[in-house]
Amino acid sequence: MSGSKQPRRRLRTDARALVESCAGWNSRLAARRIAQFLDRELAQCGLSAAQLGLMAQIAAADDDTLGALARRTGLDQSTLSRNLRTLERAGLVEIATVESDLRRRAVWLTETGARRLEAAIPAWRRAQALLAKSVPAGLARRLAEEAESLAEG
Repeated sequence: MSGSKQPRRRLRTDARALVESCAGWNSRLAARRIAQFLDRELAQCGLSAAQLGLMAQIAAADDDTLGALARRTGLDQSTLSRNLRTLERAGLVEIATVESDLRRRAVWLTETGARRLEAAIPAWRRAQALLAKSVPAGLARRLAEEAESLAEG
């Protein structure tokens, strides 16, 4: 019987080491915890942290095509489209075919979407200030920038 316990003990030790040191697991865990915190803080605005970020990406962009938005957000086309459809149903974004190339689609904030984004920014700023008490300001951005080379591979 001692032979069957030894592999399990080693597996448990190896699994603990993985949980403690895996960049993928720990970055996902941190992202979930940060997103949940921000979702709670932004609930009064009627937007999730993901929706707010996506709307900010749209508002800040020079290139309004879905392909460019997918690259900037790191989302695949189907996930991006699903998230945009939710915003479109709420009247916050508009999606249309690019006249010069019918294969391409563009997205932009509606007037309602721009007003909602503008109204949510003060709550986002307050949430960021609270978050900075636990997570150093700029850490998430630095991680994203450092991991940029992984997206190319």
